[in-house]
Amino acid sequence: MLTKLVGIREFRQNISTLYEKARKNNWRFIVLNRNQPVFKVEPLGKKDVIVEKLALDIKEAREDVKRGRVYDFEEICDELGL
Repeated sequence: MLTKLVGIREFRQNISTLYEKARKNNWRFIVLNRNQPVFKVEPLGKKDVIVEKLALDIKEAREDVKRGRVYDFEEICDELGL
């Protein structure tokens, strides 16, 4: 992955164009404010999206357990018609 440096003003003004370049060319941008890096922007791969979705699903499941919204084995079998 190629890394490009870009000023914060340029990043703000050209975010759509830079997004397309990052996605198309697999580039990462380091955004600078007064020559100091403030954050990086890089495209997410399919694996990253899957991991983020899994983490969100796990978080929601844990919240359901805390609230008592759980199913026992028999309820699951009945729901699936087994």
